[in-house]
Amino acid sequence: MSRRPARSSIHFLQELTMADLAFVATTVAVFALVALVAKGVTKL
Repeated sequence: MSRRPARSSIHFLQELTMADLAFVATTVAVFALVALVAKGVTKL
């Protein structure tokens, strides 16, 4: 039965954290873009 070395599990956690941060940043950017579009549409 082989166990993963500690380094690979730390690397895996860092990848998950980066993926989570990228997802949150993308979500915030999309909502900001939608808010700008909505603000522009209300001025019409």
